Amino acid sequence: MKTERKHLTAGGIGAEAVKAKTGRGWNEWFAILDKAGAKKLNHKEIVGIINLKYDVSPWWKQMITVAYEQERGLREKHQKIDGFQISKSKTVDKPLPVLYKTCFDEKLRKLWLPQSKITIRKSSENKSIRMTWIDGKTIVEFQFYDKDTGKSQITVQHSKLSNKTEAARSKKFWSESLERLKSMLKA
Repeated sequence: MKTERKHLTAGGIGAEAVKAKTGRGWNEWFAILDKAGAKKLNHKEIVGIINLKYDVSPWWKQMITVAYEQERGLREKHQKIDGFQISKSKTVDKPLPVLYKTCFDEKLRKLWLPQSKITIRKSSENKSIRMTWIDGKTIVEFQFYDKDTGKSQITVQHSKLSNKTEAARSKKFWSESLERLKSMLKA
């Protein structure tokens, strides 16, 4: 068995961290899955291999599977089963209710996010807003977090993007949009 490379990370998690939580490092997990023929299986089937033989939490089953898929070229970074997903976040110098209202209220939202045809599907005051994006296909979710000393944070997840080019464009778009939001709230 190969010695675990200490610098190896998969899915953003280092080899030592995965070994501490699952009893095996990335090299060992990848060898187990290779031996089981996982390169030819879909995501659900790979999770099934781990589920049948190994006692790890559901979260770690998913993490190991995604890391394996990325390491073996079966899945790209930010790729999910239903497309690509990106996220961006920004902390602002305003209390949570102000940030939430600026995102929920259509007139205020259009000051920093001028796109139209956004359909809010679900919202929970001061916690989250889930919407169908202007393309009618992708999903955008805002999550809100209270920070110390009157600050708050917004995290945007944009899901069901069709490819990595669209994901990169979306990441840039949300970075610029959140910067406009922060500037607007500063004024």
